[in-house]
Amino acid sequence: MDAVLNNLGSIACPEGDNCKKASCPLQHNREKRRAGAGLDGSEDGSRDQDSSRKRLKLSPDASELKQTNIEIPTAKKPVSPPPLRRNLNHTPRPSPSASSPATKSSVNSASKTLPQTTSTPLKTSSAATTILTLPAPAVTKPPAPRKIEALNPRHLNSTAPAPHDFRYKALNMLHDQYTRLNNELKKDAKDDEKNLVLSVQELIWKALDDEEKLATEKASIYENIIKNRIMHYKRMTPGQWRDERLTEYKKKVAASTPKRPPSRLKPGVAKEIITGLTPQQEVTLLSRLFTPITELSSYNYVPTLPTDEAIAKARAGQEASLGWEKCDRCQTRFQVFPGRREEDGALTTGGKCTYHWGKLWYPERAASDNVNKKKYKCCGQAAGQSSGCITGESHVFKAGAPARLAALVPFMETPPNPTVPKDRAVCFDCEMGYTVHGLELLRLTATSWPDGKVLLDVLVYPVGEIIDLNSRYSGVWPEDLVSAVPWTEDVDYEALAADEDQEYGEIKDAKPQSQKHRKRLPVVPSPVIARDLLFKLIAPDTPLIGHGLENDLNALRVIHPTLIDTVLLFPHRAGLPVRQGLKQLMANHLNKIIQADPEPGSEILGHDSAEDARAAGELVRYRLMMEWRRLQRFGWKLVDGKFVPPEGTASLEEAEEERMKKVEEDRKRNKEDGQVEEKAKYDPAMVQVEKKPGGLGVGLGSILSEAFLEN
Repeated sequence: MDAVLNNLGSIACPEGDNCKKASCPLQHNREKRRAGAGLDGSEDGSRDQDSSRKRLKLSPDASELKQTNIEIPTAKKPVSPPPLRRNLNHTPRPSPSASSPATKSSVNSASKTLPQTTSTPLKTSSAATTILTLPAPAVTKPPAPRKIEALNPRHLNSTAPAPHDFRYKALNMLHDQYTRLNNELKKDAKDDEKNLVLSVQELIWKALDDEEKLATEKASIYENIIKNRIMHYKRMTPGQWRDERLTEYKKKVAASTPKRPPSRLKPGVAKEIITGLTPQQEVTLLSRLFTPITELSSYNYVPTLPTDEAIAKARAGQEASLGWEKCDRCQTRFQVFPGRREEDGALTTGGKCTYHWGKLWYPERAASDNVNKKKYKCCGQAAGQSSGCITGESHVFKAGAPARLAALVPFMETPPNPTVPKDRAVCFDCEMGYTVHGLELLRLTATSWPDGKVLLDVLVYPVGEIIDLNSRYSGVWPEDLVSAVPWTEDVDYEALAADEDQEYGEIKDAKPQSQKHRKRLPVVPSPVIARDLLFKLIAPDTPLIGHGLENDLNALRVIHPTLIDTVLLFPHRAGLPVRQGLKQLMANHLNKIIQADPEPGSEILGHDSAEDARAAGELVRYRLMMEWRRLQRFGWKLVDGKFVPPEGTASLEEAEEERMKKVEEDRKRNKEDGQVEEKAKYDPAMVQVEKKPGGLGVGLGSILSEAFLEN
């Protein structure tokens, strides 16, 4: 049937074009004309369908663009074509006839004017539509959600410090205490304290994190410390839990705060400090930067003299301990013998000490990592991965309690000194090493501010026998103490340099790397004498500048009322006890490198106290420049060499007088309460006098100190 119907299409319809049937199977004349138009190309119908599928080529002339379809000749050399840039708003345009003479002429003229290349896109006129392709904005991915965990001890990379059953029970008991305290806090939480309440999963995470931290960092005493931690939280009140959660919340907010953009200073170009003031004016303005320590006794600062009762109690406790201490490096318990053990002359027990000399830090991690583990800067190992990367000859310890420090060498307040110039400020730094009495003074350096001239630089024989000079950080080596010359008042520090071009305080490689040429520094036989030499340079109102002054002042046993500590002047965003190192501060603010790490294979030199003292002074001068700019914005002026504040603001002299008055009132109040003595008393029994063979320590009292200074 289909074949018969198809054959009817070749038979002419008798009605012709007048046929009115809707679907006539016979052939009509209009269908012949339509088929012929498709063969000779004289009509536009078929080309309209084809042109909608072709990409129109642009012409420099907008008028020609609407009439012609220009074909650009290709380059002679084979090159990659440019990417297609399609106009999404493009609508198909009718193609002109290819047989038109006007079309050929326009094509020829266009081909002569257009450049013979395909490597650059064509520029269209204003009549043509231009599409700008903008880079997609950077989309910051939200942090990956933390993995949901069960209340089961995590797997450790190192050996587990206890059986799994013990860890599981301890973890659940710790979690129970967290839950109890959290529920009590939730009942009484105010609107601003709702952020302190933890969810069920957050309580599990907190318990897991705390247990894992103890298992990795305190593996040797894990069982005892986890029990103490559980009892600690069992006795904790809801108020104490609220304070602890508030501290953790502040740290979390500080960690999530975006860091400041990196400095735009060019590498190797130090930032120039220009204050526009004379040195005397800079010292006068220093009163704006004083950092009081009266409220910082919990961070090892000593604002007042320890009482006699506290000192006596510290001595009794030290005698009862029989010399047992905890290693400052590996946390191992060991015994120390001041004056050496009679049987074999040993100073310590416990054998060698294996430890990491670098600090723990959080390295950069990928965004996909949920946990960022601490690593050691010295070797890059994760915390708990190994016991250490270096081995010392013996264990060492550090005594930090002020009363115990005063039991060895008493503290002393800075005495009045009318000979000190009023426009003097002093930067100082101390280097310490480990002895049988803890961390003791080995080197004292004081420089003038702001010029950095050396005022005092001496080595110090400690009171006790030396266990470890801590040369990696102190920069004091055994040959330095052996070759040191006795101190005299007419010592010329600048003449001690290796040559005139070398700045004092540096070490010059005049010999091969294994044989360093070091300057012979003067030496004093006691920390008491070193302190008296510093007292000859300062008065109570002399600004004393340094970095981490609590360590240096405690090593010297000095209480000074006028301090500028760069740790407090440039605080860490997490607050004390977290602090920024001197090396980091110099790099961030002044683009200078100090305490440079030695090259691989070269000898370790250690820190230089003269360099550190000058660095602290430069940081203070930089902060002074910023402070003076701020004061000028608030209306402060410099008239006839004096600082003139705006109306209603106290002058620098009035503010300093008020500060010193307050310091004096605090001293009187402490005397009335019986907390301090009027003057520091030197008790010969408080200082180790005898010198044992094999040790470099010498104990001297105030009588020997005065005789030494007089001679």
